[in-house]
Amino acid sequence: MRATAAIIVVGFLGSAVIATGSEKARAPGPKSSPTPSLTDVPLPIGHEAKGLVLPDYNLQGELQAKFEAAVAKRIDQNHILFTGVRMTTFTPESTPDLAIDMPSSILDLTTRIITSKERTTITRTDFTIAGDTLQFDTNKRTGSLVGNVKMVIKNQGDLLGKTGK
Repeated sequence: MRATAAIIVVGFLGSAVIATGSEKARAPGPKSSPTPSLTDVPLPIGHEAKGLVLPDYNLQGELQAKFEAAVAKRIDQNHILFTGVRMTTFTPESTPDLAIDMPSSILDLTTRIITSKERTTITRTDFTIAGDTLQFDTNKRTGSLVGNVKMVIKNQGDLLGKTGK
């Protein structure tokens, strides 16, 4: 049953529009404006930033995801340590989709993979799933939630498209 839940989360995460944040907080610009990449995080090595918000825009200038970290610290040129981070993903219609809460995580800026070795909770309006570790590739939009995985599905009839069965 636990393996099934882990596979389900990969499917849900894969279908969601998730990518890690761009480095400069700004409102979405015109559809043709270039968007910053993750390598442009304005945080010097060894420095911390409290209350850091990193939005991520797609090539059309639409918000895909947003990181809100209590504390962010650049470990080295290619890694940022987040403490108390919430990653919110957005649908193509710009409505919030998933909320991913990680007590501690590391974002690899080269591979764009975020990893958490602490219990992580993923919430959407129709489910909540939690696991001991998370690894998510923001380029491929795939991930895995491993260890003591628990999923609670809300309004199962709505999820399956059936009523009263």
